[in-house]
Amino acid sequence: MGSLPVFRWRLAPDGYATRRQLRARGLRPGGQQVVAQLERPRRRRPPLVAYLYRVDLAKPVRPMTPARWAALAKANRARRICPQCRTETGYVIPPSLGTCVPCAFPEPSRAVRSA
Repeated sequence: MGSLPVFRWRLAPDGYATRRQLRARGLRPGGQQVVAQLERPRRRRPPLVAYLYRVDLAKPVRPMTPARWAALAKANRARRICPQCRTETGYVIPPSLGTCVPCAFPEPSRAVRSA
């Protein structure tokens, strides 16, 4: 197996693009292998690496079908339902909490003070 050509950061030749750059152009790698990589040196740490694909072999992004839109909406709705109180919160429940904010941080019962 041969090694990949390595280019310095921002010095890749024309005709190569990262996944994000392909996506910005409405393209996807389309099953092709990585053909090169970019490396950005950093002090006291390993370099940042970005993989490059050939633009001429990239394929157009597949369009969203009604079924895919429905599946995405269903998945996003599931992320808004609290597993403890089973209510829809209106926001995506943080994975760090695992429940909605009122369930994660219940207010202490307000004691009635006598004067």
